[in-house]
Order: sequence, then structure tokens, then C-alpha cells
Amino acid sequence: MAQGQRRAVVGAAGRSSGGLEGFFQLREHRTDVRTEVLAGLTTFFVMAYIIAVNPAVLVAAGLDVRAVATSTCLVAGVLSIAMGLYTNRAFAMAPGLGLNAIVAYNLVGTMGLTPAEAMGVVVAEGVLITILVLLGVRKYVMDIVPSALSRAIAVGIGFFILFIGLRNTGVITFLPGQTGTVDGLLTLTPLNTWPIFVAMIGLAVTIVLMARGFPAAILAGIIIATVIAFLVPGSVAQLPAQPLAGPDFSLLGQFSFGFFGKLGLLTAVLVVISFMLSDFFDTMGTLIGVGSEAGYLNEDGELIDAQKPLLIDSLGAVAGGLVSSSSATTYIESAAGVSAGGRTGLVSVVTGLLFLLALPFVALVGAIPAVATAPALIVVGVLMVAVLSEGTSGRRKAIDFRNLDEALPVVLTMLVMPLTFSITNGIGAGFVSYVLVKLASGKAREVHPALYAVAALFLLYFLRWALFDARF
Repeated sequence: MAQGQRRAVVGAAGRSSGGLEGFFQLREHRTDVRTEVLAGLTTFFVMAYIIAVNPAVLVAAGLDVRAVATSTCLVAGVLSIAMGLYTNRAFAMAPGLGLNAIVAYNLVGTMGLTPAEAMGVVVAEGVLITILVLLGVRKYVMDIVPSALSRAIAVGIGFFILFIGLRNTGVITFLPGQTGTVDGLLTLTPLNTWPIFVAMIGLAVTIVLMARGFPAAILAGIIIATVIAFLVPGSVAQLPAQPLAGPDFSLLGQFSFGFFGKLGLLTAVLVVISFMLSDFFDTMGTLIGVGSEAGYLNEDGELIDAQKPLLIDSLGAVAGGLVSSSSATTYIESAAGVSAGGRTGLVSVVTGLLFLLALPFVALVGAIPAVATAPALIVVGVLMVAVLSEGTSGRRKAIDFRNLDEALPVVLTMLVMPLTFSITNGIGAGFVSYVLVKLASGKAREVHPALYAVAALFLLYFLRWALFDARF
């Protein structure tokens, strides 16, 4: 019997049994309800840190902590359940770290958008990427952007949130301008304050637990650091006025497309494209990474029936903008549930239900100080740099830093992001430098025609002050 026929027979047999086993085809995937539920619990506890960390990042955009925590649980719960029911894959979703940093520090902090306008960018990006998925041009987009640049984008975002984490710990600060010094020069803060002590303890706990293979190391680090913050002098942490106030849904529907008028059409379009590229390649890397461990890939290393998870993920960006949680994306932490034996969408459904069950307790997030969540940003930022070590067959070959064609755009992409506090600037620097160095080395034919157009738009973006007397 052919493999496809055998799968169909087994699937039909599973479905005929009814209930959870039949709906999720547990027999076909060689698993059972108990294993899937435990895997869902594992995934939730590994991901639960985002309930505290996402508000800690978006508070820099002027958003309320309890309201953001509510939106975080809501979007993570609904989308994880949708992913499980529609795809029958063990992929869980939540607002993405890095993507939320773009909103807080780039769109609001640097470009001066209101929180609602920044979330309008997220919605627009989600609509655009959903259209690309529905049109089936996913592979086309992958072909446009060189593999080295796609990884550099992920690494740059990793450095960006690592920098934010270090800043939130208080370990690094800006040196005040003095005679003979550079205004704004970064320096090491004297390590003699209680907030820094709390952050360092949290970081140490997280690192030790991760080294010993503890699945929920990041969450444990946040909890332990928060407890210590309440014990040390100096009011490092304080309980919110109403710790059991329950969820706050005030951010639902608070988005605006007014960013087009404020930024101008060119900048607005490039900001949306940059956000889309960051979201797109983060998703692809996660789906392939988790899919490989779960057995979802074919012999060519491609995700089987990728259209379904990509569609839910793209709708996650739209949903994240609609509720002001920032773009929701598929989480690499889904691999924890897969490692625990999970193989079907029941894992994601259980994870999503637990996020929804956390809604009544979101007010407690206000008790977690920024120094307690900063270690999570540092560790996640470091983990995102791991894509540099990839060197597999096909397009995902190792980056050759001895080759100027790759080294220059990759390094510029990775460094311009954190140094200018702008993901858009980093991606633009990478695209423009990639095209220029290919032209200079006589390799113009190696550049996809569409990449020339995108690079030209970014060049106009960088020259907007000189050409258009821009004020943004």
C-alpha cells in the first residue's frame, strides 16, 4: 500500500473513533490525550513569561501594563487555539519579542507615532502578509531576500532586544556630555544598586536553570527576581493598587492608520515592509525549526502543508494590532511541547486555554518590575543570535564573513538596528549595501530584480532629509 493511502486509512480509522482522539488524529501521530495535554502544559509554562515581558516592553510606548497583559493573554489564547484546530500542528502563538520592541522603541519612541498609529502599522503589515500567503507568493518572497540577510535581520533584532534588556537592568547607561567626551556615549553603570542586584540574580538564575535543561527557566527567573525585588530595600517592586482587578479590555480596537499622514507615504510603506520582513522570516525560521523536531518536514526539508500555519500566523499579526498586543507570531518555545511528546493541535489548544485561564490574574503583572523581566530580554536576545550557526543544505548555507558580498550587508544589518534603535534602518542598510556591493563586484545578475526596487526605496528613505526636507 502506498504511503499516502496508508496515512489516509490510519487517519480515517482515527477519525472514526470520535472525540479528541478522532478529531486530532492522535493514533496516526502515535500519541494520546495524556501526552498531548502534558505537552500543552509544558509549552504554556515555557511561554508564560510573555505575559509579563510584553507589557514591560510596550509600557515604553505609553500603554497600560494591565491592559497589555490582558491583550497578550487574549491574543495568545485565541490564536493558539485557532492554530491547533485549523492546522492540527503543535504550534503555539503569542506576541513576538523583537516585534514589540519595534513598536515601542522605533515606531513610537523614534518616529513619534501614537500607540494607536503604531498598532495601525502592525495591522497593515498583517494584512499585507496575509495577502501574500493567500496568493501563494511565500516562496517568491523567500527568493527575493538572500538567506544571509534573512538571518541577519533575526540577529539584528536579537541584539536590539539584548540591548534593551541591558538598559532595563540599569547595567548600561548614557554618559552625560562633558568636555572632551562624546555626548550620549554608553558606559557601564556602577554595580552598586539594589535594582541591578535584583536583575543580576534573575539573570544568574535563568542561566543556571537553562544550562541544566529546566524548561521554564525564563519564567522561573522572572518569578524569583520579583520575589527578591520585594525583599531588598529601596522599593524596587510594589504591589499594584488592585492586584486582583481582573482583565482590562480597553485596548481592543485601539488602532489607527493615521501613520500614513504623519510619516508620509514613502516612509510609511517602508516601515510596513520592514515590519513584514521581520515578522515573515521570524515565522519561517520557527516553523521549520519546530517542524523539524516534530516530523512535519518532507525529504527536502520543506514544511508539509505550510499554507495553513502561515495563514494563521499572518492573521496573528492583524489580531495583535487590533488588540494592541503587537504582532502575534508562532513561538519557537513550541519546541518544548514537541520535546515532551506533543505532535498534534491538541497541544496548542491546551496552551491557548491556559492563556485564557490566566486572564483573571493579569493585574498581578503590575507587581513585576522592569529589572525582573530584563534578564528574559537578555537571554532571548542571545538565543536569537543562534541562527548565525546555521549551515544546512540548500539556501540555508553558512554565512561567509570573508566574502565582502555577504559580510558587509550582514554586519550592517545586525549593528545598525541596535545602534540607531531602528529595525527599519537596519533592514534598509542591509538591502542597500547588498545591492551596491553586488554592482561594484560585477555580480548584478545575482540580485533579484525586485530587490533593486526595494533597495531604491530604502535609498530614498535614507536621503529623505536631503531630497524632501523631511522632518521625521
